[in-house]
Amino acid sequence: MSMIKIEHLSFAYPSSFEDVFDDLNLILDTDWKIGLIGRNGKGKTTLLKILIDEYSYSGNIYKSSACAYFPYVIADETVTTLALLQSLCPLCEEWEFKRELSALQLPTTILERSFETLSGGEKTKIQLAALFLHEQRFLLIDEPTNHLDAEGRAVLAAYLRHKKGFLLVSHDRHFLDLCIDHVISLNRSNITVQSGNFSSWMNNFQKQQEYEIAKSTQLKKEIKQLKQSAQRTAVWSDRIEASKFQNGPVDRGFIGHKSAKMMKRSKAAVARQQRSIDQKAALLKNQEETQPLKLQPLKHHTQTLAVFREVILQYDQKPITSALSFTIEQGDHIILNGKNGSGKSTLLKLLNKEAISYSGEALINPQLKISYVPQDCSFLSGSLSQFIQTNHIDESLMKAILRKLDFSRLQFERDMSSYSDGQKKKVLIAKSLCESAHLYLWDEPLNYIDIYTRMQLEELLQSFDGTMVLVEHDQYFQEAVATKIIEL
Repeated sequence: MSMIKIEHLSFAYPSSFEDVFDDLNLILDTDWKIGLIGRNGKGKTTLLKILIDEYSYSGNIYKSSACAYFPYVIADETVTTLALLQSLCPLCEEWEFKRELSALQLPTTILERSFETLSGGEKTKIQLAALFLHEQRFLLIDEPTNHLDAEGRAVLAAYLRHKKGFLLVSHDRHFLDLCIDHVISLNRSNITVQSGNFSSWMNNFQKQQEYEIAKSTQLKKEIKQLKQSAQRTAVWSDRIEASKFQNGPVDRGFIGHKSAKMMKRSKAAVARQQRSIDQKAALLKNQEETQPLKLQPLKHHTQTLAVFREVILQYDQKPITSALSFTIEQGDHIILNGKNGSGKSTLLKLLNKEAISYSGEALINPQLKISYVPQDCSFLSGSLSQFIQTNHIDESLMKAILRKLDFSRLQFERDMSSYSDGQKKKVLIAKSLCESAHLYLWDEPLNYIDIYTRMQLEELLQSFDGTMVLVEHDQYFQEAVATKIIEL
């Protein structure tokens, strides 16, 4: 049995005021299929980068095998896929590449294509094939589903289910259920390891949360009583200490010996009470209390907001969809579903009144006020306050929403380029939540978003009576919020 042992690991980014890890101790069996979960900014990617020695840290890590990390940094995407695989896995033969491609349901003809011409999902599968051809390494897989459609996620889950030895960061609950047998959870105040898939972990976590919430009032009372007791004990200890000096020579006799014993016991009592306070406070710190979010949609005077009749989207004058016919009515929550490259994001851009080529008839009410969340969030940089001013948003409201999305006040002062991808996505979602609109268009809003926030958004949209069109592949999310699904 091969192990990775982490002892007293501490790490903080040079520009940060907070530790990402403080005295972390963890043991991993490299045969486990591990899902690594936790809120955005809790250090999931950071831990993977530490394990491949990309970041310096204090503490010790003992590895019985080397680690390999996904995604790779591809220096030249103009080479053929075969040439890229040969450079990543120089000891493998072509038949081994074809074996992995078959398991990932990719045609072998893809080997002759330039890597840059592949879709995001195809690039993901090729890199994962290369990763798993390094059989003597423990594999670290960082959010592989972000460019995969629902079918691609199912294929990848089946592929991973037949592999062993990986640490997987993903926020897709259904995907995790299909391919992992252990969960490591980066909680608010500690880290836990459990056997089982995501659903079994969530069931245990919710039971623990319900128990802790029920005990919360009692714990707070106990903490208050312990603090009062500790203060009384500390005062008694101080009095004993003072009496030693007042008694003078008597301290050398029985009374002095007795007071010294009492003082020692008093100090030990204070220490025990403080430990008890810390332990009980830690239980409260682990509570995941998500605050409800709100949207303020505008009502339009017409029920039908858009009508599509035999619309075929085009790229370079070539059709990229079959003929689409549907209507958008007020109150609809529409999910656009389809494979990568089927035109989902293009259709959202057309609804957003961008210049998109198409044939057929697309009647979009010109008076619609639209709020749009793009798929890409990498462009975010600079100060949050400047972003708020540029977009004419109420700063107090925006920051209040971000606080509900688990932002600390310290993050408001940081440059947005230093935010994690999940935190950047939350900025775009928070912007949309600040906007009153007739129609909300969200393109893969859950990419990089942590599990707790996904559930928070589900609760929002289940009670939302406005109109929304989304592209999203998370199966749990689709089932929770969709009133219509349009297949492309």
